[in-house]
Amino acid sequence: MAKQEEIKDFTKGPILMPLIQFALPVLFALVLQAMYGAIDLLVVGKYGSAADVSAVSTGSQLMTTITGMIASFSMGTTILLGQQIGQGKGKESGKTIGSSICFFAVIGIVVTVILGVGSRRLAGMMHAPTEAYTKTANYILICGLAALIIISYNLIGAVFRGLGDSRTPLLTVGIACAANIAGDLFMCGVIGMGTEGVAIATVLAQAISVAASILLIRKRKLPFRFEKSDVYFDRKIIKRVVFFGAPVAVQDFLVGMSFLVIAAIVNSLGLIPSAGVGVAEKVCAFIMLVPSSFMQSLAAIVSQNYGAGKYSRAYKTLQIAIILSITAGIVMAYVTFFHGEILAGIFSKDAEVIAAAADYLKAYAIDCLLTAFMFCFVGFYNGIGKTRFVMLQGICGAFLVRVPLSFVFSKITPISLFRIGLATPSSTILQIILCVTVLVFVRKEWKEKG
Repeated sequence: MAKQEEIKDFTKGPILMPLIQFALPVLFALVLQAMYGAIDLLVVGKYGSAADVSAVSTGSQLMTTITGMIASFSMGTTILLGQQIGQGKGKESGKTIGSSICFFAVIGIVVTVILGVGSRRLAGMMHAPTEAYTKTANYILICGLAALIIISYNLIGAVFRGLGDSRTPLLTVGIACAANIAGDLFMCGVIGMGTEGVAIATVLAQAISVAASILLIRKRKLPFRFEKSDVYFDRKIIKRVVFFGAPVAVQDFLVGMSFLVIAAIVNSLGLIPSAGVGVAEKVCAFIMLVPSSFMQSLAAIVSQNYGAGKYSRAYKTLQIAIILSITAGIVMAYVTFFHGEILAGIFSKDAEVIAAAADYLKAYAIDCLLTAFMFCFVGFYNGIGKTRFVMLQGICGAFLVRVPLSFVFSKITPISLFRIGLATPSSTILQIILCVTVLVFVRKEWKEKG
């Protein structure tokens, strides 16, 4: 039986080392998740056809968008659970987990119906090539029918983080990755199933991870009672989960849409710019994992301190996180700006594409420094429950700055991907200004509360 101390209490003791110890497993888990899709493409590219590659790429893009929204939505459970633990409300914590199970089960059923019935229509909406149309629809259908498993996978991770545990999600993601690699190799390399095999392997890997998570959490002594009777629809709790989670999900969706718009703008410039930015975005997906890990960690840690009324400690955690994040940001900015061609070369061997990607990455190098601040602020505001502000600042940065500037810069000749890429750090600057401004009012409010 696990000891009580396994549930992390971040409301007392040192801040620096517990923050690092919590953030590192989150970072490693994010890296493994980012590699998840890369492994699917790598295996299907080796053993499948071009149509399989196109189908997995297109289908996984859609599934990533959907699961990303669900993962963001589940942060509502992480925030609420963290605040309740900080407040010592054990009874409410058990009900929060139970109500979240019911709520996300309904979401899973709805997603299953939509993807199951509309798989072919969705493949058409994604402009899947004729040769890959059926395979794309099959990929969406298989993953859609297993939506409950995929949603359970994300919800369990949210619950663990709310308990102050970032190591168990890392372990379960590692299990999922290992199972996915084995499944991909067997389904594609041995059986030769291609796209459908990759989809089945993905679903089975996440099912194994969910089973492992359930076994681990059953062996854990929780800081509150959780019984079968807690699994029911508590409207008040679900309303709070939605209140915290919906703005984060909406922001992620709209920000994702803004990058799709930018991709369309760049695609209009020709094949090389399009491919170059595509490669750069793959590199950036890994680069941004470091600030993302601090964002998720702060949401969990700050929520406990906010719930316990330890406002100065929550603010000090933000300060320490920013120092750590900016240190990592300086290193990433240097490598990205001066050695972008090496990073781009990992994903492409075309000299022109690598040069275009390196040019675009120089702008992202600037953003590495800025997101070190901004992502910490986002995690902080998520932790204290100001998710609506997080949504608004994200939308403002995306649609007031990033998209308009990208369009304007794309019309300036000679075309420069570096110039177009500057739209992203420009939007981050606006978001930082908004975050700092609101922080002034938050700290004033906390001082009045004492």
